[in-house]
Amino acid sequence: MVDAWRARLYPILIVTRREVRDQFRDWRILLPVVFLTAFFPALMNFIASQAMSFVERYGASIVGDRLIPFLLMVVGFFPISISLVIALESFVGEKERRSIEPLLCTPLKDHQLYLGKMLAALVLPLFASYLGIGIYLVGVSLQVGWRPDPGLLAQILVLTAVQALVMVSGAVVVSSQTTSVRAANLLASFIVIPMALVIQGEAILMFWADYGVLWWVILGEVLIACLLIRSGIVHFNREDLLNREYDNLRLAWGWKVFMSGFTGQATSLGQWYGQEMRQTIRSLLVPSLLLALALSLAVGVGAGQARAFRLPPEILNWKDLDQSAVRGLEALRFFSVSGVGMIWLHNLRAIALATLLGIFSFGVLGIIVLMLPLALIGYLMANLAWAGLSPATFLLAFVLPHGILEIPAILLAGAAILRLGASLATPAQGQSVGEVWLLALADWLKVMVGLVMPLLLGAAFLEVFVTPRLAMWVLGG
Repeated sequence: MVDAWRARLYPILIVTRREVRDQFRDWRILLPVVFLTAFFPALMNFIASQAMSFVERYGASIVGDRLIPFLLMVVGFFPISISLVIALESFVGEKERRSIEPLLCTPLKDHQLYLGKMLAALVLPLFASYLGIGIYLVGVSLQVGWRPDPGLLAQILVLTAVQALVMVSGAVVVSSQTTSVRAANLLASFIVIPMALVIQGEAILMFWADYGVLWWVILGEVLIACLLIRSGIVHFNREDLLNREYDNLRLAWGWKVFMSGFTGQATSLGQWYGQEMRQTIRSLLVPSLLLALALSLAVGVGAGQARAFRLPPEILNWKDLDQSAVRGLEALRFFSVSGVGMIWLHNLRAIALATLLGIFSFGVLGIIVLMLPLALIGYLMANLAWAGLSPATFLLAFVLPHGILEIPAILLAGAAILRLGASLATPAQGQSVGEVWLLALADWLKVMVGLVMPLLLGAAFLEVFVTPRLAMWVLGG
């Protein structure tokens, strides 16, 4: 078993060693990375010392205590972003320099060549990140006397490694699918910008000092990195890499592929629902089961958070409801047609946001967005249970009247988002990357127009006209 794994890894490590040796020989790559890596931590040390002096002057030292770990995370992220050019040039750069042909002619398998290039592109960014973190820790220890908790330091080191893996694996995918370095550098914005947004979210968690949640962030990023690596391996082909000369914008071809996936062989609306929609729903069975498991987990997570964040008793005093509650619901446009439109559009916006995030994360972030309402339901259900309202009564009065339609709509939309995001990581014989994604997008729109939008409209009607009255009747009784 050990010999078999060694035989599989040895060709990959040969490619990695070749690439790393070339990187460390080229001073035009090494010098800027080392210089910027040393300069940026020094700048962050200066900012940390000035911030500590400022906040201590006004008795707000807790702000400085939260700022220093955040700057530590930023110091680890910065070298990865500036070293990303190495990963972006891993394939397309050598193709432009006409130095990749000898490597492609080797007996290496496609996945061995791809993984070797990716590991080599990961070495220098990770080395620069850990070097910057070390410089920052030494400086902040000497200037303000701050030393990280071992658990927090381990978390930052793991988070930095995972972020480097996500960005490098994404950049290598871009490099293997583009025809010029210029195009790869432009497409890098689809890697840097989402990761910058993730850093902002992590910053909120760090200022909140809820470091335990960061492990869930790390888990999500590991999942995305694995999907990126699989996507790159699935769609990498050395013959296509050599034969691909130009990226042509073929709008007519794209529209034809999309419409063929949307309409299929149907010639009427009834045939479209009876054949095409049934086939699409059948393909969403496994994603629907995975989403149902995730939504159930979200309810449990929300109920668990209720133990740490209890609602005030006066908010949970549901036994003293009177007509003022009805007037409050009317002020929120319940019991009106405009309220139906408001809730319907709100749900559609949430699904659109989940779809957009799912495209950039292979469906992972999209599923998290859909899990948030279920986590809120679990949180409210646990709090009301402590106030004397049974979970069964809560579900029957507050959730199920409109949830009969809304929950299946969420399951269908989430499954389509998951399939759309994961389509790039799924092998497809005889189909290009663009064709696979356009067909998955057509299935997503098919589900949205044919089922999700009508179900959400019906759910919005029930949520506005039926659920509030039933809830008031149950609580009042």
